[in-house]
Amino acid sequence: MARAATTSDVFNAVAEPRRRQILTLLQKRERSVNELAKSLRVQQPQASKHLRVLKEVGLVTVRGAGQQRLYALNGEGLQPIHDWVMSFAQFRSESFERLDEYLRDLQGRKKGS
Repeated sequence: MARAATTSDVFNAVAEPRRRQILTLLQKRERSVNELAKSLRVQQPQASKHLRVLKEVGLVTVRGAGQQRLYALNGEGLQPIHDWVMSFAQFRSESFERLDEYLRDLQGRKKGS
């Protein structure tokens, strides 16, 4: 099966490490593309391409401020990732419950010996 385009969904967009770095930087405050490029140590066109992808999947918003464009994290765009990760929380919890039950069973066997 062919891999989906990076602009098709949030998961593909954040698969790229630089985009995750951008999201981390935007977590604290909005920034210009030049500021992001400098922080990432990349050229401005590279940063712009990553921002375009993040914007297309709804992870960042952009607003004009004079001649600058300021990018901000759109936390709501992370909801699909949050939901997916949380689906594993129940699995993890159930795994620990099974382990706890197993350990109690072992302790019961030791006492019964």
